[in-house]
Amino acid sequence: MVDDTLSGMKMMLVICDGMGDRPVAELDDKTPLQYANCPNFDWFAKTGICGIMDTIAPGIPPGSDTAHLALLGNDPFEVYSGRGPFEAFGIGMDVRPGDVILRGNFANVDENRKIVDRRAGRIKEGTSKIAESLNGMEIEGVQILFQEGTEHRAALLLRGEGLSSEIGDTDPHRTGCCPEKAEPRSPSAKKTADVVEEFSKRAQDILKEHPVNKERESQGLLPANYILLRGSGTAPKLISLKEKYGLKSAAVVGVMLVKGVCKALGMETIKVEGATGGVDTDMMAKARTAISALGDHDFVLLHVKACDVYGHDADARKKVETIERLDEMLGYVKDNISNTCVAVTADHSTPVSVRNHSGDPVPLAIVGPGVRVDDVTSYDEISMAKGDLGRIRGKDLLPILLDIVNKSEMYGA
Repeated sequence: MVDDTLSGMKMMLVICDGMGDRPVAELDDKTPLQYANCPNFDWFAKTGICGIMDTIAPGIPPGSDTAHLALLGNDPFEVYSGRGPFEAFGIGMDVRPGDVILRGNFANVDENRKIVDRRAGRIKEGTSKIAESLNGMEIEGVQILFQEGTEHRAALLLRGEGLSSEIGDTDPHRTGCCPEKAEPRSPSAKKTADVVEEFSKRAQDILKEHPVNKERESQGLLPANYILLRGSGTAPKLISLKEKYGLKSAAVVGVMLVKGVCKALGMETIKVEGATGGVDTDMMAKARTAISALGDHDFVLLHVKACDVYGHDADARKKVETIERLDEMLGYVKDNISNTCVAVTADHSTPVSVRNHSGDPVPLAIVGPGVRVDDVTSYDEISMAKGDLGRIRGKDLLPILLDIVNKSEMYGA
């Protein structure tokens, strides 16, 4: 007999960006998840089936874009074309076939062009005015479109004839050195590389004298006097979640990059007042919105960025505090779900000892009617590895959720 409680069952995926970690000496050699007081995270572990997940593959540090592509049912090795297009989608730029797009960072360099800060002190104010001064150039017949994203992030879109995305990054992903040259990776990409180099030079000249930067300097803040670029790509050809799985889906997310991935997959992105995409985001407002969205959507993604920021900043205590804030948010989710399968995980690990993404697997718990509950009682990287889910890959998560809610299709007769 079919269990009627599974009829019309919804799905929610909660992604705590960069939450996974490694043991930290100042936390008594525990991970932030082990150290934090997390009764609601632990409730999901106790009430569900648990495991750990390699978002891309074992030992491969995921990018935020490739991680979310995988968690939303795609093989990144097959569909990924570069980070730039997703940043542009998230910002709301008009991306057309043939456009080449790069992700940009408002950065700070010294008088010798050596990088002091890749994020210009995590600049938040004035980026729209800076972006406006760089938008609308024309270089070698190529139209330059530049727009700010969340905080220090931006997107550079090149539109014209004879362009190729086969160019290297100018962002070396470290400080104390000069930006890299945009090297062509094929002969057909030389024009594009030349355009990017010329844009970088012009941008530096403009930003050196920009009023926003002069004001920042007067306040003792780092000026955003350089644009670091990476992730060159073209618009990817992706199958929407509606077409692939029959899902009416929505995303509650503040970060433009993740929003762009969701838009590219045909998900409705819901704006939330107070959702900044940063550490000051209103987590409870996002949770309330996600719960409300379940009313007329089959699948809702709830994404929170904050943990990742403190991993990059090597601030273990702040990461613990953020996890405890996330725990309060999960308490609201726990108390307000009905007939819903909920997965709680991270898109990748951002260990404070590494200050970047790592290939360490992330914890995963799935709760809902009909789920096989295992013996795990604590939500952390070590305890969850003992769960019945075992160790899976990110691209397997959505099919697993679909099977739990009886929406998967049989393979074979």
